[in-house]
Amino acid sequence: MTGSFDRLLHLGNVVIDIVLEVPALPERGGDVLASGGGMTPGGGFNVMVAAARHGLRTAYAGAYGSGPFAALARAALAAAHIDVLQPPKAGIDTGFVVAIIDAGGERTFVTSPGAEAALTAADLGAVRAAPRDAVYLSGYGLLYPGNQVALLDWLGRLGAGNLVVVDPGPLVHLIPPGVVDRALSRADWWTCNAREAARLTGCQDPAAAASALAHRSAALRAAGPGTGQPGTEQPGTGLEHRPAGVLVRTGPDGCLLCRRGGVPVHVPGFGVDAVDTNGAGDAHTGTFIAALAGGADAADAARTANAAAALSVTRRGPATSPAAAELARFLASR
Repeated sequence: MTGSFDRLLHLGNVVIDIVLEVPALPERGGDVLASGGGMTPGGGFNVMVAAARHGLRTAYAGAYGSGPFAALARAALAAAHIDVLQPPKAGIDTGFVVAIIDAGGERTFVTSPGAEAALTAADLGAVRAAPRDAVYLSGYGLLYPGNQVALLDWLGRLGAGNLVVVDPGPLVHLIPPGVVDRALSRADWWTCNAREAARLTGCQDPAAAASALAHRSAALRAAGPGTGQPGTEQPGTGLEHRPAGVLVRTGPDGCLLCRRGGVPVHVPGFGVDAVDTNGAGDAHTGTFIAALAGGADAADAARTANAAAALSVTRRGPATSPAAAELARFLASR
């Protein structure tokens, strides 16, 4: 691939999704029969598959285990031509997520952490970002104290030239605010959905939340080395001049882009008949990163990502992002 960046270095979590399709969630203490289901890799795997299908070389630098779930994850990564940079952790399996999909396509998760929650600074010691690597971090990784230390230390030593994309995830309210700020201070693009943006800012209006996050990011960068925070920019690196900001996904409506110092801009979505929203946000993020890596500007990358998310919800399963050729045909038809 030609463009700004050659590879996605993914420091998130790969887990196994145990998917159950139900007509509706049962009441508390109740029961329901699933109409379908299956077991498939998920979590960070979905982001990497989306990026790889869009033509971006991808490597997984997160932790994984040595049990049957880990074997399933490794096989899927190999089949998707995604490089694995870490050895397996002995004596512990990869974690899993029970993903319940109701008749309206909405998903509900229950997560059981595994080896991916035991990332250490020693694990990341051998991981080096090349100058033309884009880097992805997930809030799921930043949930765990050990992972926090390892990831923030690694991020603080990252070169200024690397593009950093952070997705805080639905449990962002459980991440200590100081950890969120340290990640936000180095993120070139902070991408989340409207619910997550509201939890971070207290603003229920997605545009207001996007603006608040963009201003918060700009303030953290402007604070400079006096903050004592790894990852805050140093004067003269050029990091402060890179186009960057916040992306807030708003479901079928598309997303909002807010550059630092700017105002939110709506990038419209695409109307489709959704059957399964599991993995749609991941498809959006992976495609957005790949489009940026290929040289697209943020608005065009967001439109492409909106299309990928729209196509993904028309299919059952978490890793359903379209390949580049199909995505191009869809965009041309619209």
